[in-house]
Amino acid sequence: MKWEDIGQQPCSIARAQSVLGDRWTMLIIRNAFMGIRRFDDFQENLGVTRHVLSDRLKRLVEEDILVKQPYIDRQERFEYRLTQKGLDLYPILLAMTHWADQYMDGGKGSPVEYVHKRCGQTFKPVMVCSCCGEQIQAKQVKPVFTQAYFNAMNQLKQA
Repeated sequence: MKWEDIGQQPCSIARAQSVLGDRWTMLIIRNAFMGIRRFDDFQENLGVTRHVLSDRLKRLVEEDILVKQPYIDRQERFEYRLTQKGLDLYPILLAMTHWADQYMDGGKGSPVEYVHKRCGQTFKPVMVCSCCGEQIQAKQVKPVFTQAYFNAMNQLKQA
């Protein structure tokens, strides 16, 4: 299977990876959450080439994760702001951060702590069941394929 076809699989992770799964995209989104909005600021902070950054920003705009907004009327200069679809990626970033801090910090500790504005406390992200509120653990979850999966698999076989 070619990389450009990965988003056509009947798999939610594959679809997400088709948009988010390269080495720069999540870092661009992280920077957007940190308040970086302008092309030159992304480029300076990340050290990514202008060509790669331009491609990734274009893709994020096409996917409605970022929106381009002009900030200087005389010149075509834009800021990139998170859309609601982009803002909904925040729990993913927090989960990735928590995982990396737990397993990859090399004993140095977390480089960033997250403080809940409402209570003022530093927190760790926790995933809970939307029905009962119990914390989710991998061994307590059973994936069940839906009819949408079987429909998509049949379409792939017919193609």
